[in-house]
Amino acid sequence: MELHQLHMLRELGELGSIKAVADTLSVTPSAVSQHISALQRQVGAPLTRKDGRNLVLTEAGQVLAAAGAQVIDAMAAAQAAIGAYQHDAGGTVTLSGFHSAGQALFAPLVRRLAAVSPVSADDGEGPGSGASAAVPRVKFSDEDVAQHDFPALTARYDLVLAHRMDHSPAWPEERVRVIPLAHEPLDVAMAVDHPLAGRHSLTASDVVGFPWVSSRSGYSPADVLVAVGAMASRPVDVVHRINDYSTVAALVSTGEVIGLLPRYTSSPALNDGVVLRPLAGINTERRIDLLVRPENLKRASVQLVAQALQEVMAELAAS
Repeated sequence: MELHQLHMLRELGELGSIKAVADTLSVTPSAVSQHISALQRQVGAPLTRKDGRNLVLTEAGQVLAAAGAQVIDAMAAAQAAIGAYQHDAGGTVTLSGFHSAGQALFAPLVRRLAAVSPVSADDGEGPGSGASAAVPRVKFSDEDVAQHDFPALTARYDLVLAHRMDHSPAWPEERVRVIPLAHEPLDVAMAVDHPLAGRHSLTASDVVGFPWVSSRSGYSPADVLVAVGAMASRPVDVVHRINDYSTVAALVSTGEVIGLLPRYTSSPALNDGVVLRPLAGINTERRIDLLVRPENLKRASVQLVAQALQEVMAELAAS
């Protein structure tokens, strides 16, 4: 049985005629008759009977109409609750970020949300009265997974910071909504006194002969190094496989290896002993996106956090 059928049965018990129900619900009398008949077939008992010129509910019909009224009331309460939930700008938002994004974006996001201006409201009750603007409560997690695993994280988090290289498969937009945040190059990282540090940009042939620290397979730096080796027609000597950019920067600063670090989001991991130089002739850009399920993007709190992240990333890329 369907909700609109129960609704029609309930109205029939109140109004006493098929025509009155049709007029009230703005449908045809034949549509009302068909739905009541279909409901009666499902129940397997008579739901209506003639009483003079009126059509009234049988005892079974009255029981079902009363139960239907409770269902309709529960559905209305659920719709009201989800409406309030969707419009609650102060709701809790869960956010996952891969490591470099978390290092670069989480703290600025907290500060930006905390700086939301209060909305004063004079209610005539005297000084101190008023209400503050609703601010989402964000719960952070770090999830650094291979590129193809990011969409699945939307089952556990409201917002997922994800990255992929330009040439990699697109996100499955039939399952998740994609909010672009940045197009971020990966630059060659080296010690300040490295022989290549004085150059403004580098090529694959410049860097292929040096020992490297890179990420594990399936992550952006490793993908770029494959292209470096292909361009230089010789294998790249990867000494260390490390995903954490702070550790990469520390090793690079020793001068023993060079690496690849993202231009914007690696800034918290850098130290004075490391410089970044662009790599020419190879597309080293990765996309940083927010992934979110369509139903979650209807929530005001999720929308506010997504907007704040866009602003934080824009400021980071411009600095």
